[in-house]
Amino acid sequence: MQAENVYADVILPLSVEGLYTYEIPEEYIDSVAIGKRVIVQFGKQKIYSALVRKLHSIKPDHYKPKEILEVLDSEPMVTEMQFRLWDWVCDYYMCNLGDVMNAALPPALKLQSETLLIRNEDKDDEGIEDLNEKEYKILSSLSVDSGLTINSIAAILGQKSVMHLIKNLIEKGWVILHEEIKDKYKPRLKSYISLHQDVDESKLKLVLDELERRAPKQFELMMLFLKHFYSASGKANGNISKDILKSEKEFSDAAFRTLIQKSILAEESVEVSRLNDADKNEIKLKTLNPAQQQSYDEIRASWKVSGVSLLFGVTSSGKTEVYTHLIQDVIDRGEQVLYLLPEIALTNQLIDRLNKVFGGRVGVYHSGLNSAVRYEVWQKSGNPDPAESYDLILGARSSLFLPFRKLGLIIVDEEHDSSFKQHDPSPRYHARDSAIMLAHMLGAKTLLGSATPSLESWHNAKEGKYGFIKLSERYGGVKMPLIEVVNIREETRKKLLSGLFSSYLKEKITETLKNGEQIILFQNRRGFSNMLECRSCGWVPQCKHCDVSLTYHKQSNNLKCHYCGSVYNVFQTCSACGSTDLKVKGFGTEKVEEEISAAFPAIKVSRMDHDTTRSKKSLSKILEDFAENRVNILVGTQMVTKGLDFDNVNIVGILNADNMINFPDFRSHERAFQLMAQVSGRAGRRAKQGRVIIQTGDPNHHVIRKVVEHDYESFYEQELNERMTFRYPPFYRLIRISLKHKKEHTASLGANKFVSYLRHYLGNERVLGPEIPMVPRVKNYYIRNVLIKAEKEHSFAKVKEIIGIVQQMFKSDPELRPVQIHIDVDPV
Repeated sequence: MQAENVYADVILPLSVEGLYTYEIPEEYIDSVAIGKRVIVQFGKQKIYSALVRKLHSIKPDHYKPKEILEVLDSEPMVTEMQFRLWDWVCDYYMCNLGDVMNAALPPALKLQSETLLIRNEDKDDEGIEDLNEKEYKILSSLSVDSGLTINSIAAILGQKSVMHLIKNLIEKGWVILHEEIKDKYKPRLKSYISLHQDVDESKLKLVLDELERRAPKQFELMMLFLKHFYSASGKANGNISKDILKSEKEFSDAAFRTLIQKSILAEESVEVSRLNDADKNEIKLKTLNPAQQQSYDEIRASWKVSGVSLLFGVTSSGKTEVYTHLIQDVIDRGEQVLYLLPEIALTNQLIDRLNKVFGGRVGVYHSGLNSAVRYEVWQKSGNPDPAESYDLILGARSSLFLPFRKLGLIIVDEEHDSSFKQHDPSPRYHARDSAIMLAHMLGAKTLLGSATPSLESWHNAKEGKYGFIKLSERYGGVKMPLIEVVNIREETRKKLLSGLFSSYLKEKITETLKNGEQIILFQNRRGFSNMLECRSCGWVPQCKHCDVSLTYHKQSNNLKCHYCGSVYNVFQTCSACGSTDLKVKGFGTEKVEEEISAAFPAIKVSRMDHDTTRSKKSLSKILEDFAENRVNILVGTQMVTKGLDFDNVNIVGILNADNMINFPDFRSHERAFQLMAQVSGRAGRRAKQGRVIIQTGDPNHHVIRKVVEHDYESFYEQELNERMTFRYPPFYRLIRISLKHKKEHTASLGANKFVSYLRHYLGNERVLGPEIPMVPRVKNYYIRNVLIKAEKEHSFAKVKEIIGIVQQMFKSDPELRPVQIHIDVDPV
């Protein structure tokens, strides 16, 4: 690399197009490398940590590049293989590299500056008496602190709006703005106490005599320290953890500090990991039963033909046991395994189980972990020393971007789950499809597993693109649950319906409780009721920021928007006609919980939905209580369908199947089938056959009949025929484009022009819309949707190129430039 005119193209952690070129100062010529983070200034003031992507000696034509301010890393943080995946995600999902960088890196690796207000030391005190009281208070605070954030100043003044005050102080020259880079990762330090090097045996006796007379607390601390310091044989035992000393008896930090200041004790801080390493191999792998062994053999054989295989295993068939044997094979070869899960928070049982088999070589990575832990998992995953890196990583979709040492297998469990698709913000990638691409890049294998595979994966397997393995019997010979259907319309006509529950469901719940068994009640909507409605005129309260009705939550006694999160007080009168006759309409999990508790007051009911599981502890408590039979009935949304394995559940009640089936989306039948089949699989997983009761107004609907019959294959074939007829995946590829603006007219104008441009290039049949979505305004933005259907044989790359051309046309039109364009490739 030449010493002159050397430049680096970097990725910024922003949703901006392309790479940005910076000049490398001479002092950093030897230290800048691809994959390292560097500090750069972007714009007039902001400072970011960027990633070096390219090095070259070509000076930009149209501008003078700024210099790199600092190099942060001694070794590259992102490998060339990771960059290959980033480039593919960027290209396939039509996003910016900065979007991918934000999704891929743990928060601790993404530094950006924080705006600080500092006092201008060059200005004397002349004119200070002209400042008003609040301006003077800001200046006084800055005399004490070297710099304050805008939020800190707002807190000092006790008011939200402070920018006008800051602006005045800047204009008068009293203060200046400064951007300071903040490191988000702080290593965990553990303190160890030892005798000071100057304290020998004779001096120690004098010290103890002095402390016993003058400082009894310090003497007590010294005696405890010496107890640990000397082993049973009387030999010194080295440094003692400060935490151990404090755990035996509460000593203040002042007591330690005084002894250290007197040069009696010494303190050393040592960096320790935040990761809890378990003991290795607490239990051995179970022997596979004949059906599992056959699946295991077929998977290994299929990988010789195709790098991707689909394991179609019914609920409770023991797919996880097959996974563990395949994982062990890969680990024995010195390679790593990535085990992808849709809802990492719901898989404590699985994590505990795999930890017992594979011990401290298991890492867990997901957004629920704090920033420092995620950083340490990132570091350990890519450690080139096999003894210091993970063999197995369990993670949510973002774990795809870890810097693996040597990846040999990716398992995508519950591959059908829509949680694998990121919706907002960009990149809107699908972890299952990205995992297949990553494994292909690395020469690794991919195993997709599900009791209800997605139609796309089913079709690929049946067409021979993937290997196909079927595990069709439950572990231990347990029968599939008996699924029964109750006609709610008939129950209502005969006046047998008791609130939300049919007479038959209540009867079976009563029997189950008498037998000491448990029940799961599934309602795929949270809250108490769907909405409030005026009986007089039909008025329904709506969110001020979104065109959607508010959901009533009885426990918190408020109305919530489930789109933007706004919370409102409950209306006592109708805003349209003034009537006080308001009623609740529809029902969610909160109302189910209330009604079942009223019907069975002696039993314990728990609810598991987004509202009750906001913290990790609350979710763990709910699952632990249910697993230990401290809860009799668990009410929940689709969270209860995912990965839960309880021995004592005999009854599953599906309270409203129709809402899922009749949702206006081409995937609604597939999703309804998957949800009902998955939640049904929670019943009777051990000794006896479970029972599932589906409440519906349309018992003869083909989706419900196929669930009752456990007839996966004919359901899939029927759905595939409809998808072919109406030109949907897996036979056609979709791209959904959402155009958003705060003015409805501008959103509509932009959408109409966008569609006209697209049709010019792609024709009328491939471009649908623009359409007004079910919720036409979210967070004050009006939305218009456009859908592109591209034949499989039609060049998908060409379609994306045309979309890019239309985007550029928008940017050149001053009227359309403010319209936001969100592109979703392969929407789910």
